[in-house]
Amino acid sequence: MTSHARIVALLAVPALALVGCGSDDTGADQRPASGSTKHHDGQASESPKGSGVSAQPADGRTTVPVYFVGDTPQGPRLYREFREVEGTGTYAALDLAASGDALDPDYRTLLPAGTFEVPDEIGDANAFTLPDDSWTRRPAGMSESDALLAIQQLVYTAQGAMQARLPIHFYDSEGHETQVFGIASEDGFTAADPIRTLALVNITAPESGATVSGTFTASGVSSSFEANTPWEVRDASGDVVEKGAATAEGWMDKLYPWEADVDVSDLGPGDYTFVAMTDDPSDGEGDGPTVDSKTFTVQ
Repeated sequence: MTSHARIVALLAVPALALVGCGSDDTGADQRPASGSTKHHDGQASESPKGSGVSAQPADGRTTVPVYFVGDTPQGPRLYREFREVEGTGTYAALDLAASGDALDPDYRTLLPAGTFEVPDEIGDANAFTLPDDSWTRRPAGMSESDALLAIQQLVYTAQGAMQARLPIHFYDSEGHETQVFGIASEDGFTAADPIRTLALVNITAPESGATVSGTFTASGVSSSFEANTPWEVRDASGDVVEKGAATAEGWMDKLYPWEADVDVSDLGPGDYTFVAMTDDPSDGEGDGPTVDSKTFTVQ
């Protein structure tokens, strides 16, 4: 079996919940902008309206999507944060993904820490030198399924920052195209099926730590039963003080954008948690909903 066939076979293993997508419309993210815009992986570019955080980057900084790992009923999946970074956006996004420095404390990274570089004499936008040659081998304690998801963390972040679906190529310190964590791909690494790789609900706004007042617009992406995306506001004790549901633009085949106006004008000042989830038509008989949550402050 060739190395390319091997990675496709590995990605097809149901237990890993990852499937190679080839040239399917997956893997690109547009930067936050006013309103909501579809893009290749079915996620959206939502502005964190009312969150107290501007979607416009400051001078010398770029807003990029960065993918981290979180736990879901289907196992570890990728969650996205839009982050402002300095320097070349794609490299800064990959470095941030590797650092694990997520705003949301529920997120983590499967990647070793390191800094990515442009390969010598290559210079292609979709080519990266690994931080060090230890990345070519699977670290001790990393399972094969974690290695596959770690590679997808790199691919989704790089393609999102580039806003392009190009295969991602990695090089070692000697300038040779190389495997990553013991997994090789002859034609570059592509984004796996978003339904089997991404968390099925992801909040874009409010961001963790945002300050809001009055009514704010919550937004995110989901693939939820009949496009229904329930949400709740919980107080510091965990009690539900507001709830509702948003209707996403679609479901089943990829993640689609959703928005909801959340009225917190009757809530006292303090810290709260906004929770979005997938609908659970099994009434608790299944594994339960996928959940994303963000803490915020009402002023």
